[in-house]
Amino acid sequence: MPDMLSNTSCLIALDNIGQLELLHRLYGNLHISEEVAAEFGVFIPAWIKVHPVLDKIKLDILHNLVDLGEASTIALAYQFDDVTLILDDRKARKLADNLNLRFTGLLGILIKAKQTGIIDSVGNVLARLKIAGFRFSPTMEIQTLRLAGERE
Repeated sequence: MPDMLSNTSCLIALDNIGQLELLHRLYGNLHISEEVAAEFGVFIPAWIKVHPVLDKIKLDILHNLVDLGEASTIALAYQFDDVTLILDDRKARKLADNLNLRFTGLLGILIKAKQTGIIDSVGNVLARLKIAGFRFSPTMEIQTLRLAGERE
């Protein structure tokens, strides 16, 4: 299994609904940059490993294109051999795609969590995320529910 590197939004969203542990159950250890840890701003569990971005020039260049958390996550990817990024920001996902980096987002994680039996209902988690202020389009919600087998 590839190492998983997360940006801040996924951590905050799942923490806000008491589901941060879902990432641990799904992936084991998770890796984040020091910048993401600072943005997250709460206690970091031992299964989340915090790393410095070593290439500060790459970080600065990427930060000109996307926010610091996303830039540091993308820059950190180059310090791993086999990695998948967790990114939800559209601009960051486009940048990662242009750099030929693998990525998923929170909605993809929820589908995988259901497929592996970690959660029973993607729809229930999506409802809780909406209440907590995580934004996604109605189209994305319908597509996610379809992929999860919860809607035709």
